[in-house]
Amino acid sequence: MASLFIKSRSRIFHGHDWVMAYEVDHASGDPNPGDVVMLKDLKNRVLGSGIYNPNSLIIARRISRRKQKLNEDFFRRRIERAIDHRTSSPIDPRYCRLVWSESDGLPGLIVDRYGDHLVVQTTTLAMDQHLDIITKVLVELVEPQSIIERNDAPIRRAEGLEERNGVLFGTDPGEVTIEINGITFTTHLLGGQKTGFYLDQIDSYAAVAKLAEGKRVLDCFTNQGGFALACANAGATSVKAIDISEPDIERAKKNAEANGLSEQIEWVAGNVFNYLKAATKDIDDDGNPTEQYDMIILDPPSFTKNRKTLPNAMRGYKEIHLRALKLLAPGGLLVTYSCSHHVSRSEYLEMINGAAVDAKRNLRLLESHGQRPDHPIILGIPETEYLKGFVLEAIASW
Repeated sequence: MASLFIKSRSRIFHGHDWVMAYEVDHASGDPNPGDVVMLKDLKNRVLGSGIYNPNSLIIARRISRRKQKLNEDFFRRRIERAIDHRTSSPIDPRYCRLVWSESDGLPGLIVDRYGDHLVVQTTTLAMDQHLDIITKVLVELVEPQSIIERNDAPIRRAEGLEERNGVLFGTDPGEVTIEINGITFTTHLLGGQKTGFYLDQIDSYAAVAKLAEGKRVLDCFTNQGGFALACANAGATSVKAIDISEPDIERAKKNAEANGLSEQIEWVAGNVFNYLKAATKDIDDDGNPTEQYDMIILDPPSFTKNRKTLPNAMRGYKEIHLRALKLLAPGGLLVTYSCSHHVSRSEYLEMINGAAVDAKRNLRLLESHGQRPDHPIILGIPETEYLKGFVLEAIASW
């Protein structure tokens, strides 16, 4: 087996499982892209084995701390372990991320479960090359009606992979109905956001809904209406939900109709930035915005995919928070999320505080939210912790 010899002080010596191309001192043997290689330090001590791709900046991803082959037995053991973790966690295992990449020792493999249907993504070359074996193991272990391939993620390009979608097992189920926290949603697994639904926010929907009764709610970046429907179902007096995607708004409307919540929610297809900007300029004779809310939810898509664009992302985050705070009634709740691992918890809170200072508001932190147990966090791999959310109270004037 070929070997990569890793430079001292590289991240793998601090618990990370990635080896960057610039961290390799030299190699022995002639591995092919997708092969398993041994990872060693400069004293020839074994650091483990990893999947290799010389065409990627992440040249190797560790899969084991000892010698390991990619075969059917390997995938069965790893997937079984991932399933066991979900079934022992306080979540509904029928709707969850069944396998999550490095967090389950399968770098670049994602498997989401929607009842009797699975959606698979392979974002590394080695996982893509073994997709037939992965499909076979999933069929045996889960016995799904269908397995959908959603390999349209742009991240595949970094591994030299083309984007593609299709059916790996069974037939395309078309629209699938799922039940989340007592609310039914319909989604298309071959065409919805991510793999069909934001599974990582299921717990957050429930937590925010508990705070919504009797409140006027503004849900920004609503997508398929997860927060909006949860708040309306929990007794919010009114809900306005905004998203730039007209198809997502139409799907959200259908979800509201299916749950008998159409009358409680006003749907707006539009740019959230533009909407908030216009709303803050529409003021009454006392200088207050004519549009005010008791709860404003900000759940935008990731504003940055790398550290280089982080400053621009933070400016975008600050703008929507500043304008949202101006529309928030005294004592109102600001609920906000970031799904980018490039934005740390401290950086995000610092940005929110900066927006509060500019808006001349004091904020009290009430709750912190994170990703569900089906998206496990590995301490040595900070990229596995990405979702952070906060519930903050805009304190009325002292």
